[in-house]
Amino acid sequence: MGIGIWQLVIILLIVLLLFGAKRLRNIGSDLGSAVKGFRTAIKDEEKEKSEAQIEQREGDVIEGEVTETKVGGEKDKV
Repeated sequence: MGIGIWQLVIILLIVLLLFGAKRLRNIGSDLGSAVKGFRTAIKDEEKEKSEAQIEQREGDVIEGEVTETKVGGEKDKV
């Protein structure tokens, strides 16, 4: 069986009495800024990873053999 709404209210009241409203507010803001910092770090890491992949792709050389070219609508053998 799960925890009902009344049990959650009672737990919240006990926590509020133990820590006080000001301390809970500080804990909440600290937790929020920690989550924000974590998200920013994840985004920065993904950005750096995608930039590294783009740089790697630009440095790759594609080798192949050209057999025909079109110049002025005509096909020339190379």
